[in-house]
Amino acid sequence: MSTEKKFASQADLEEKKVTFSRLSEHAWAYTAEGDPNTGIIIGDDAVLVADTQATPAMAADVIRRIREVTDKPIKYVVLTHYHAVRVLGASAYQPQQILASQDTWDLIVERGEADKASEIGRFPRLFRNVETVPAGLTWPTMTFSGRMTLWLGKLEVQLLQLGRGHTKGDTVVWLPQERTLLSGDLVEFDATPYAGDAYFKDWPQTLENVAALKPLALVPGRGPALVGEAQVAAGLRSTAGFIADVRAAVEAGVAAGQDLNAVYKATYAKLKPKYGQWVIFDHCMPFDVTRCYDELTQYPDPRVWTAERDRVMWETLEG
Repeated sequence: MSTEKKFASQADLEEKKVTFSRLSEHAWAYTAEGDPNTGIIIGDDAVLVADTQATPAMAADVIRRIREVTDKPIKYVVLTHYHAVRVLGASAYQPQQILASQDTWDLIVERGEADKASEIGRFPRLFRNVETVPAGLTWPTMTFSGRMTLWLGKLEVQLLQLGRGHTKGDTVVWLPQERTLLSGDLVEFDATPYAGDAYFKDWPQTLENVAALKPLALVPGRGPALVGEAQVAAGLRSTAGFIADVRAAVEAGVAAGQDLNAVYKATYAKLKPKYGQWVIFDHCMPFDVTRCYDELTQYPDPRVWTAERDRVMWETLEG
């Protein structure tokens, strides 16, 4: 009989309650108790969806909610970054354009297939009806570098790269007229940031760049929508605090000459009292500590996660 310890997420099978709420005149949030969120912009003549859900079957529920409030065509899908759980539902929307940063395109080329295989293996519940995903990867039809502006009638929608954080391709969707932001996984709330493909050194400054926009409402990558300056500030502060705390603990271990296993155990013990109640804490910590250790030792850029690398890492840290 196998006593192998599974990914924390493989035991996470409980359905989450979905909330679909309006944040500002044109922006809506589809959130599900710490599962990946989707942001929706309903413009004068079209709808934009940021982050698609993990499968077309799951995206169908987002579309159903959109259709309860508008019959305008869904013309645009924005990939705030490239992780399978965020993008493989894209085909359900039948968008005219799939938009992403050029950095995100480059990540798909480099690691899209490996990422897809490893994510589906890690987190089965988030890939309900995975057989509805078309063969191949979700490719943008249009890319940009730095910034791009869309006009949904008279509504200005800015796609902005404010710096590296969760990935090198991170893009936020910003409604300047309403000061409403769809942040993707740059910001989380009451949910543990996944940092397996992150830039720990850059992420804090990128969050300061988000704060400089002074958002009045924000859809984080996971967790409830944040409404009002105080809630937005709390989301930015808690995300930045977690990233800083992981990095400080890993730095201390590296400075003491500890190996990855020892650094992981010490970092986990240090952070568990403060963050252990956050969604997916046990799932994210091995990936987060491994990436931070890599960045502080010999890998400035994230290494590709494969299903095999996932398994070896998990056995090293949790086995």
